[in-house]
Amino acid sequence: MPVHNEAAHMRSCLDSFIGQTRPPNSLIVVDDHSTDATAAIVREYAEAHPWIQLVERKSSAQRQPGAKVVGAFLAGLPGDWQRFDYLGKFDGDIILPPDYFEKILESFVLRPNLGMCSGLMYIEKQGEWIYEAIADRSHVRGPVKFYSRDCYQAIGGLRPFIGWDTADVLLARFYGFETETRKDLMVKHLRPTGRGYSARNARLQGLALYNLRYGWLISGIAACKMALTRKKPLLPWYALTAYIRAYAGGKPRMLSKEQGRFARNWRWKGILSRLLKGF
Repeated sequence: MPVHNEAAHMRSCLDSFIGQTRPPNSLIVVDDHSTDATAAIVREYAEAHPWIQLVERKSSAQRQPGAKVVGAFLAGLPGDWQRFDYLGKFDGDIILPPDYFEKILESFVLRPNLGMCSGLMYIEKQGEWIYEAIADRSHVRGPVKFYSRDCYQAIGGLRPFIGWDTADVLLARFYGFETETRKDLMVKHLRPTGRGYSARNARLQGLALYNLRYGWLISGIAACKMALTRKKPLLPWYALTAYIRAYAGGKPRMLSKEQGRFARNWRWKGILSRLLKGF
């Protein structure tokens, strides 16, 4: 669990892990350069619960979307991680339902080819918990990911790029694994994912599209969809400019050419499926 300045949410998050009907064998919380009481809170819980461990990491103070969170995750990954059947990647601003681990493990037992699994994320709005609609309900979200050992090994682990939390789902499918989001598992997201308009966010989106090898047409569609959703007409310009600069500069990508073809085909299937549902 990579965390940074999560003191406001850390106790609620850890309490939800402790209260599981089937607690994890090990929870490693990686505090990445926090300037608040995050590390002290985790240390307090670790003293009371030996299966919780704190790792303190001093990374660069510079923002590195994608790279920093993956770097923190890898800093906490045990050298003997292969002795575990399943691995999870979680954020520190979530509250799990009490049967989360029990039901996730149930899915893996019932579906031997399942590679990734999670619940769905909800945010509080006007006193009600509603689905956080920033991704399709079939997408295994970054803050609550669960991998089988075989799947994690096949995809080569997490990659320190913006867009890593889409790449791992695509790679799982590329290597023949199934993915699942359980609609009966509602995870409370205490700090909703930022969706505000900014040129910087749009450029990061463009860079993610480049990293995933989606190509010009899919990237253009994705950028236009983002602009329509947020009612900001300049978003496609910022996103596609970042894509073009990365392409012109020969910036390395996450996926191989073969994996990129698979990713584009998968996205086209999703786009056509949505179009057909509209008729």
